[in-house]
Amino acid sequence: MNVKNPLRNIGPGPLIAAAFIGPGTVTVCTLAGANFGFSLLWALVLSIVATVILQEISGRIGIVTGSDLSSLVRNQTGNRGFRLFSMILILVAVVLGNAAYESGNISGANLGLDFYWTAPTLDYLGLQLQSGNFILGIIAFLLLWSGSYKALERVLMALVILMSIAFSVTAILTKPDFSALLRGFIPTWNSAEIPTLVALIGTTVVPYNLFLYASLVNKRWKNVADLPLMRRDIAVSVILGGIVSMAILIVGAANTSEEITSAIDVSRGLEAVFGRFAGYMMGFGLLAAGLTSSLTAPLAAGFVVCGIMGWDQEIKSKPMRISMGIIVGLGLLFSSFGIKPVQLITLAQLANGILLPVISGWIIWIASQSSVLGKFKNSSIRTGIAGLIWLITLVLGLKSIGTVFGWF
Repeated sequence: MNVKNPLRNIGPGPLIAAAFIGPGTVTVCTLAGANFGFSLLWALVLSIVATVILQEISGRIGIVTGSDLSSLVRNQTGNRGFRLFSMILILVAVVLGNAAYESGNISGANLGLDFYWTAPTLDYLGLQLQSGNFILGIIAFLLLWSGSYKALERVLMALVILMSIAFSVTAILTKPDFSALLRGFIPTWNSAEIPTLVALIGTTVVPYNLFLYASLVNKRWKNVADLPLMRRDIAVSVILGGIVSMAILIVGAANTSEEITSAIDVSRGLEAVFGRFAGYMMGFGLLAAGLTSSLTAPLAAGFVVCGIMGWDQEIKSKPMRISMGIIVGLGLLFSSFGIKPVQLITLAQLANGILLPVISGWIIWIASQSSVLGKFKNSSIRTGIAGLIWLITLVLGLKSIGTVFGWF
């Protein structure tokens, strides 16, 4: 490891942290703290462990095989019908899911921007154009269209660092009760907390991040000798990302607002105690969270589409630019004109509910095959631990499916 320049060995791990700390995570963690105090901090620890294990497997597969997950799905042998079904399922889940949630990423970033500048709402052909959403969406599009992976990586890392500082400083300002904070790491729950518990884990263990990391490690490392660097990269990044999520939960627990529906309500409630500064910090954190996720969601979708279809996955390639542009364009359309893509979100939720246990189970199975990973396959103990993680993803998947059909 380079002591003079420790950042030299950092890989794409921070991009994974940037991907799962979006407006959805900010909102869920905020509501968890506002409604249940520190009692669900242990659920975030569980989600961090699960994410590190699954992302390490996807990174190891990417380095050892030299392929990303979507390409492996496309090239797998065996039943042709099952392979075709897998490819369609992945395309539907990732493309529709990312297009639907891209609008949430852009809108969430605009909520943070609103603390500093309220963008005007313009009437256009009978529709109201949210100019703040439009501006932020265009910024995301231009950064992706530039095709410079290094530049994109630097922008994301800078935003992640600043976002982490913003949320952490705000959490420290709340001066939480340390003994109550420690008790939050002891697993306890009741029936009222279960939906929030599932949501906390679900916002961290994200299916498209498994595809994203396996694709990005190939751009950073080419040799199995770099596996320790990959493991350090993903472990440190996800753990730091988890600490940021905990900071958001702590901030949520300190709210003074009478009604809490989002992170903005909490930040405005904090102003009564800590002044406008706390609101500015929380607002910037939400802005950064929205921007980072609005960059990583199209990037992941582009890798998946091009991998499944066998197209060029270089960021500057025409297929990648078109794929990323479609995701940003749809997100921009839904958010800027206030369109509620309810059917799209419902379909994406259903597809993701199926995809999460299927993909996590598949990569765990791949990781246990010596024919694929050779001596780098999972040991029996690692497979057993990963199996427990798979049960968690199965519960999350069933929860998503059940929500669509009104079972829960």
